[in-house]
Amino acid sequence: MSSSHQPDTQSNSSVENTASSSVASVARATAETWEWQGFTIGYQVAGDEQANAPAVVMIHGFGASSIHWRKNIPAFAATYRVYAIDLLGYGKSAKPTPGDPLDYTFETWGKQVLAFCQQVVGQGAFLVANSIGCVVAMQTAVLAPEWVRGVALLDCSLRLLHDRKRQTLPWYRSAPTPYIQKVLSYRPLIRLFFNQLAKPKAVKNILRQAYGRKEEVTDELVSLLLEPAFDPGAVDVFLAFISYSQGPIPEDLLPQLSCPALILWGKEDPWEPIELARAYAEYPAVEDFIELEGVGHCPQDEAPEVVNPILIDWIASKK
Repeated sequence: MSSSHQPDTQSNSSVENTASSSVASVARATAETWEWQGFTIGYQVAGDEQANAPAVVMIHGFGASSIHWRKNIPAFAATYRVYAIDLLGYGKSAKPTPGDPLDYTFETWGKQVLAFCQQVVGQGAFLVANSIGCVVAMQTAVLAPEWVRGVALLDCSLRLLHDRKRQTLPWYRSAPTPYIQKVLSYRPLIRLFFNQLAKPKAVKNILRQAYGRKEEVTDELVSLLLEPAFDPGAVDVFLAFISYSQGPIPEDLLPQLSCPALILWGKEDPWEPIELARAYAEYPAVEDFIELEGVGHCPQDEAPEVVNPILIDWIASKK
């Protein structure tokens, strides 16, 4: 049974300040592509000189991409071979029409990450993920345990809009969801809605709601996350996922994990309330559940000086 504790932000900051100087000479991640199921998949890689070191694969959340790990890759690359993948439909990856032939589901993305480990990484890897990427990481670990050495989950999506989860919510919170999804499935309306969201001011406001550390929502971050939204197919990907109310939930996957798991959670996350997540610490695979003070939904981007040392040390303990 795991215990909960809160890292000392001040002490971890000093650790990262020292570490940042040691990784300053590490080359930036290089952008690469890989073909999977006939589609181009984008990813970043760094730490190639760490040929015999464990491999780490970073998986982003909804509406994000591998660029969301830009503050983490250099620190990891000093010790590990590190990859950050763009899930199908996001970032530099292809955005095919949903269902032609692949659906945007956790099963699809789990198979994508597994194939990436097999064909690109070439060995079992530690999966580090944020938000819906955590469900993808666990899906991969359940699908092929021999290819996943451990999972680190940062503010895992609780999937509160899932059909089964809505049944546990008060009627006034769960009832509107199917109707909203049906209305938004009307293409002219979803395109208008998406076009309103895909503007710098709107994206900045959404991120400032999600982030506990508001100062980390920069114009650079907004620009980086917004760029793929103008790719052909991006609207259909958006609609497909907000309409996706099936598939696995964390409570399905956590008890099936045979690899160790570490959970980090921002206490100020408004989208995935920590009060609903603390019970995850009780699952046998979960070694620790770490609560992060003053941090919101994206700890890796908000507080890399806190998150990086925790994750790097945890992976090192598994060698």
